[in-house]
Amino acid sequence: MTELHESAGTGPGDAHFAVFTDRADAAAAARSFARPGSRTLTHASGRPWLVGHWHDDEVVTASARGASLAVVGCCPVDAGELRRRAAQLRDLAELDALARSLPGSFHLVGTLDGRTRVQGTASGLRLVFHAEIDGVRVAATRADTLATVLRLEPAVEELAVRLLWPAPYPLFETSMWRAVTAVPPQTALVIAADGRTARHTRWWTPPEPVRPLADAAPLIRTALEEAVGARTRQGGVVSCDLSGGLDSTSVCFLADRSPARVVASTWPGRDPADTDLAWAERAMVHLPDVEHVVWDADASPLVYEDLLGIDDLLDEPTIGVMDRSRVLHHLPGLAARGSRLHLTGIGGDHVAWCSEAYYHRLLRIRPLFAARQLRGFRALWQWPLGGTLRALADVRPYGTWLADAAGDLRGPLPPSVTTGLGWGMTPRLFDWVTPEAERMARRALLEAASTASPLHPDRGLHTDLEQIRSCTRVIRQWDRMAARAGLPMASPFLDDRVIEACLSVRPSERVTPWRYKPVLTAAMRGIVPEECLRRSNKATASMDASNGLREHRADLLALWEDSRLAELGLVDGSELRRLARRPASPGLSDAILYSTIAAEVWLRGLARGRARVPQS
Repeated sequence: MTELHESAGTGPGDAHFAVFTDRADAAAAARSFARPGSRTLTHASGRPWLVGHWHDDEVVTASARGASLAVVGCCPVDAGELRRRAAQLRDLAELDALARSLPGSFHLVGTLDGRTRVQGTASGLRLVFHAEIDGVRVAATRADTLATVLRLEPAVEELAVRLLWPAPYPLFETSMWRAVTAVPPQTALVIAADGRTARHTRWWTPPEPVRPLADAAPLIRTALEEAVGARTRQGGVVSCDLSGGLDSTSVCFLADRSPARVVASTWPGRDPADTDLAWAERAMVHLPDVEHVVWDADASPLVYEDLLGIDDLLDEPTIGVMDRSRVLHHLPGLAARGSRLHLTGIGGDHVAWCSEAYYHRLLRIRPLFAARQLRGFRALWQWPLGGTLRALADVRPYGTWLADAAGDLRGPLPPSVTTGLGWGMTPRLFDWVTPEAERMARRALLEAASTASPLHPDRGLHTDLEQIRSCTRVIRQWDRMAARAGLPMASPFLDDRVIEACLSVRPSERVTPWRYKPVLTAAMRGIVPEECLRRSNKATASMDASNGLREHRADLLALWEDSRLAELGLVDGSELRRLARRPASPGLSDAILYSTIAAEVWLRGLARGRARVPQS
């Protein structure tokens, strides 16, 4: 039996598990997933159903009339309601409606007449993977769980793809191991009664963005209230980020209305121009029952800190490693103040604002209105007229855009107007990536271009969905890191119900050059004081990133001294070492190193994990 190393263990907030059909051969396969500390839920037959790690308050199960349901994660549904749903279940497809009705963030597992269905969230924060093990199909919430049992090495081609900056949809949603299949977030995995046949079935479709903001604001408010309430209804102490921005401030005020006692956490920026603390203190005037912790700005870890010491067990590379130390640094102090859960405002930028690419279509259906708005965007983002007109005239379908990107991977970074009004940021490779890695990345792009459809025909909604799903790929790994550090995190803006409510708003009212996050301002009016809703900017922490590049260049140099990526022939280690010695090199401040560092750190983490795995 192969055991996962100890960092695969869980704290609250890090439930992960494998799912097995009710068959003898599946029960035999399940033995490979058992390890000290793992837990098991069984089918009525007594055979394993779920094997993994979770806390009691993260799982609700029910069985009735031959059907069984499990909700794993954060969801306020109780066992009685789940039992009623199980008793009414006649077809697994009926779980579509159940999944779309429940607040929170969770995996949903159902069995009926020998068939099994497993799904995560439409946001991509909770994912599903599957693989054939000993002749049976096994699902899991982490790809590495399956890869470890199968003793797989990551695919070099997948690593080459992850060196793209950025890897576009659908390339960033594949598993890092060929034999492990990723289930797209909008689909569920259904395993037939034979335990071998598997298919994906779509359960979620984004709402059409047609609702007036005046009608949508109460729905968004309710969705956010329920999202925060799902985490705070048990009372106790919770902590909240309070940067003074609209996102974290909204979460903090909603948490203050709950049964929980709130500790607000503010990191002042190092930049003298940073106004986060002033805005946070303005909010605190209206939060007399909230404890406010203000951390020492100079004690905040910089970007790139402790890259050599990261030993989290992750199932894919993530640029989140760049900020890992910053994300985790304050969690022990908040836990010491009694916090059982830390709430963030992450995701607000992705749902309360939206892509200007909607104006590509709006220009064609509402030309006068769109032209006025685009003049404002040009002034706001300093878009040149010629570049704006060229971007608006670009009518290439998504597949053609991907194929064209494959032919220009070494070109200069595209101008911001091309990204803002197009299908997204065109992927690039840089000087340190080898020709062989480029060939593999190009091949993957061309294969995707031949079959891929956008996430929505409107490039604005496609871009919104892609950005949400790119964000959640990072946050799901941060959530693992935080749980392991002892204080789980939660990001209510990334709950499916909140995303749906925000995406339903007309884009002409959701993104405008004249107002900052009008969706959130309208939804939170009456909950967040008016003076706090007037903030129209946010801090960028650019000084922390540039300082980090300089102060941690020795670590970056060490990272490339014995590079795993270089051993695989994917990067030129000498070129990366040259850059590490010159942190002021042009382009480095644009984060172009992030994807390469993410892949290198991930490979090192895999090697550490294998060194700790007892083989038998």
